[in-house]
Formats: sequence, structure tokens, C-alpha cells
Amino acid sequence: MTQNGAAENGVSAGLPVTAFPQPVKVQEVRHTKIFINNEWHKSSSGRTFPTFNPATNTKLCDVEEADKEDVDRAVDAARAAGRRGSAWRRVDASTRGRMLQKLADLMERDRLLLATLESLDTGKPFLQAFLIDLDGSIKTLRYYAGWTDKIHGKSLPVGECAPPSPTQLVTH
Repeated sequence: MTQNGAAENGVSAGLPVTAFPQPVKVQEVRHTKIFINNEWHKSSSGRTFPTFNPATNTKLCDVEEADKEDVDRAVDAARAAGRRGSAWRRVDASTRGRMLQKLADLMERDRLLLATLESLDTGKPFLQAFLIDLDGSIKTLRYYAGWTDKIHGKSLPVGECAPPSPTQLVTH
């Protein structure tokens, strides 16, 4: 007996069954440094910390430990990128959108690896990382990429969008 178009065993009649995505084998975690101003850096203190798979308590890798100096450097780089005349500010809006689309494309390309790493690092189920976290991140990037050339920094003065006053509606 079927109900709502699904067979009794939960498989829709006539539809092909597709396999769920599977985690990939991670040989080593390659990027463990601090990413500031489009470059990878060791921490200014030289300290690292281990990160563990919470499900198995096995060590995944050692990650550079950012301290105040590293955070200050990252904030300074972000502020410099936002200043008038900076290289980032001179990038036109449509190019920024294409850059966000490219990042989303790269995340889609490496989605299995990224979901595997997220699952190993946080202990969450692989399919949650793959189907929810990565899907949401990719869609968010694509959404904002679509807005980059549609926001022009203009707004209407309040008076121009207010409804007409009763005296404006009186005709002579």
C-alpha cells in the first residue's frame, strides 16, 4: 500500500535509489597556519595547540595558536582592505560577486573533503556536515554574490517614500 506517493518500504515507486555521499580518507590536514591578508602565517608566539576528533579522541593535527598580536594584525589587514583607495575597494562590484561565486564553486568541488574535515573536527555526523552545513555555506555565498552589483549605497529620503498627507489629496 502506498501513501503520499511513497511505497511501503519508504522508497518511491519508479524512482532510482541514489547512494548517500561518503566521507573521504584524510591523509593529513595541510592548512594549519593562521590566514591573514591572503597569506598563511605561523603564530607570532610560535605556539600551537592539538585538535582532536571528539568521537575517537585521536589527534588530528597541531594548529597555530593565534594570540593578541596575530588578532591585531588580522584586524589591521581588514581595516586596510576597507580603506578608500585600497586594492579591495577598487574591485568593482560584479567582480566581487564573481569572486564569491568562485569560492562557492571551490567549496562545491571539495565538498566531500570539507564535510569530512568538519565531521572529524566537531564530531557531528558526516551527512549533517555535508547536507546542511556545506550546503548552507555554499548557498549563502551564492546569495550574497548575487547582491554585490545590486546594492549601490543609495537610499531615498524619508519624505519621498511617505504616503501623501491629507492636504495633498485635496483637489480644487
